[in-house]
Amino acid sequence: MGGSVTDAAGNDVAAVEEIMRRGGPTLRERMARTEEHLETVTSQAGAPLAEYATATIVAGGKRLRPLLVVLAAETAGGPSERPDGEQRLVRAAVAVELVHSATLVHDDVIDGAALRRGRPTVAAQAGRAAAIATGDLLFSRAFAELALNEDSEQLRVLSDASSALAAGELLQREDAYASDVAVERYLERCRLKTAALFEAACRLGALLAAQGSVALAGSLGEFARRIGLAFQLLDDVLDVSGPVARTGKARGTDLLDGTVTLPLILARDRDPSLASFDLASLSGPEEAEELCEQIAATGALAEARERALSIVAEAKASLPRRFPEGRAALLDLVADAVVERYC
Repeated sequence: MGGSVTDAAGNDVAAVEEIMRRGGPTLRERMARTEEHLETVTSQAGAPLAEYATATIVAGGKRLRPLLVVLAAETAGGPSERPDGEQRLVRAAVAVELVHSATLVHDDVIDGAALRRGRPTVAAQAGRAAAIATGDLLFSRAFAELALNEDSEQLRVLSDASSALAAGELLQREDAYASDVAVERYLERCRLKTAALFEAACRLGALLAAQGSVALAGSLGEFARRIGLAFQLLDDVLDVSGPVARTGKARGTDLLDGTVTLPLILARDRDPSLASFDLASLSGPEEAEELCEQIAATGALAEARERALSIVAEAKASLPRRFPEGRAALLDLVADAVVERYC
């Protein structure tokens, strides 16, 4: 799965485009409706927050989480046969993406990031207060949108995921610059901060499907939880492996911010000099680059990558195979897309 070094986002977009091609016109139409509704929801907030919220949404992204909502529903027979079945599915997909976008805006405030997907962040453009308010707006619009489906179980699923996101962020702050983070604690942080929303996406899609059920929601949610976990592991590998042309950011950016990731945890067990290394001592990108080289030299990147690939394999193996031909295969492609972002 190697090949030329390309922008990671380019790999992601190509993988998602293949899913869209295989999914056919119905999948494209539902995702197009989701995109249109996203812009409608954010534009209704009123100036000036609508401008910032809309800019965040229009900046794009892979829309992997709303895609999971739609694919989970399609896997289980498509949207329910209620007259508003299609609209309810679109609302859920929009709600998940709004929560994801809200976390990105808030993360940019915490990290002091100037750019997001090549564009100025809300924090850089309008200041910290405006960014916090924009993130809050996106969160509130997510739940307002999902509430229109009038289903308390759907609200519970998204609420649980949102709570997990906050807990994961707090855990990451607590572990910043720490020298003794265990692998199990790191994985729990990834589950909370990243995998929980992936899981919520598939659970919502299954709950809204014609042949959906709480049991099916649990099964597809478990698949998505594993995919989200692998997604974060590989993202942390990319932070160390780079290069800038592929990731869009300097190597070791997360390490420079004090975030203790799996490659560093594994490398500390392999190299005594890294076991005593203080992340707070990093003074800039050049030193972060040197640390990345040290981590890579231990073989920790290969081990972290293998762990992620193993999780992806477990996710694919966990999928029920009783669905219409080709539908489970589309979820397989989502799993493959997670891997492709590294290769």
